[in-house]
Amino acid sequence: MPTTSLGTVVAENAIRFLGHDTHRHDAPHLIYLVTGRARLSADGEEWRLGRHEALWLAPRVPHALRIEPGGMALGPLLGPADQPRCRVQPLGAVPAIVEVMTTTLGAAPTTPEQVEPFRQELGRVLRGISRQYFPVVLPVHPAVRALAREALRAPSVTLERLAERHRMSPRQVQRVFLDETGLPFTRWRNRARMNAAVEHLRGGGELTAAARAAGYATRAGLLRALSRESGVPVSALTTDAVEALGGR
Repeated sequence: MPTTSLGTVVAENAIRFLGHDTHRHDAPHLIYLVTGRARLSADGEEWRLGRHEALWLAPRVPHALRIEPGGMALGPLLGPADQPRCRVQPLGAVPAIVEVMTTTLGAAPTTPEQVEPFRQELGRVLRGISRQYFPVVLPVHPAVRALAREALRAPSVTLERLAERHRMSPRQVQRVFLDETGLPFTRWRNRARMNAAVEHLRGGGELTAAARAAGYATRAGLLRALSRESGVPVSALTTDAVEALGGR
């Protein structure tokens, strides 16, 4: 039988504690880390997951998972309508997802009939948090598209540094962003980061955690950015950001 740092694992459950080699699914897929740390490779890129963090994968995305000793992950398949906005959508630690996954783990459903209510509830949560509040699209240009994805994973890296890494000039990048997204690079990245914060808030998170998940140093910085882009006063966002933004 496979073993972990905590002892022997039942063979059919080994994937939860050890991870798996590269494969793909025909249905949308969520990878959720119950505890510990893990490394996910998907579509040629790599993400690191901490406790309660999740990634949402589109159908047919090749991926591999390596879980560090003492960790545990779950990987429920989703309904065909529960599609992420992009092929790999990082979600961070969203309280509503944590609640569904913790309940599922405790209930331990085994038959398809038992699993289905939990799958439906997870899909409902994911659909609720994933609607873009500030519309943004990825550039089509291959190099700029890769740069855009890197910009979201590393929000503190400057445009100059990103452009250098992708062998382009900042002016070239700006021109492509304006032509293909309708937004300058900085505003595009800010909107995408604020979408990540709004997702976190819709999932039951509080402002400080939402700011951290979106790469803002403080909740005040997030509130100012949301207010500038949405036109909603900071005071209303502070009182109830979800309600204030939902009423836009």
